[in-house]
Amino acid sequence: MQRYFAKEKVENTFILEDLDYHHIKNVMRMKEKEEIEIVIDGILYLACVKNIIGDISVELLKELPFKQDKEVQKTICIPYLKEQKMDLILQKATELGVDEIILIPLERSIIKNKEEKENKKLERWTRIVKEASEQSKRLHIPKIIPLKDLESLKNLRGLKLICIAQRECKSIKKVVKTGVECDKISMVVGPEGGFSPKEEELFLQMGFIPVHLGKRILRTETVPLYLLSILNYELME
Repeated sequence: MQRYFAKEKVENTFILEDLDYHHIKNVMRMKEKEEIEIVIDGILYLACVKNIIGDISVELLKELPFKQDKEVQKTICIPYLKEQKMDLILQKATELGVDEIILIPLERSIIKNKEEKENKKLERWTRIVKEASEQSKRLHIPKIIPLKDLESLKNLRGLKLICIAQRECKSIKKVVKTGVECDKISMVVGPEGGFSPKEEELFLQMGFIPVHLGKRILRTETVPLYLLSILNYELME
């Protein structure tokens, strides 16, 4: 059954994005009174589509029960990347259950974010994580948080990890096993050229624990997905 996130609920009617109405009518080609799932404020509803020929409306049928798992909040901090790589991370990380995606400026990033273009990019990125959340049957859409400086990360709580290839440190497996009781785990991934010595030192000062990911050197866009897969396995009930 198709799932959509509603913008608001007015009595027994859900208000969706214009692109969602287009998807219902022209992509899914739904029929009158066809049932769909709607999520708003973390609550799951069963609804039906009406007026499919004219101005589509989505009407409430009933609230659906769901199991609210007690999950560890997962945050990934990534550099600005080229469009295709960024889109891949946003989509797949959402499917793998990330809660926050923090975009950080790093010295060796190939892509330097330009503030005047950020709003347009954020609009597209938000659409990507929304659609991935619907596809993977989530009840919440991950937050995308752009930062202007690294010092803001010092306010993150919980277990904080940074992936460093060229330093003697523990494996991600050993560190995660000792931190599974945390309610939040944040992981920092470097750009293609790695972290600068100054950045590494700053992260360590802010309480980030350096970890390695094994013998292989992974591409930047692979690392967040690898990390989330490990967490999902270790935290699985």
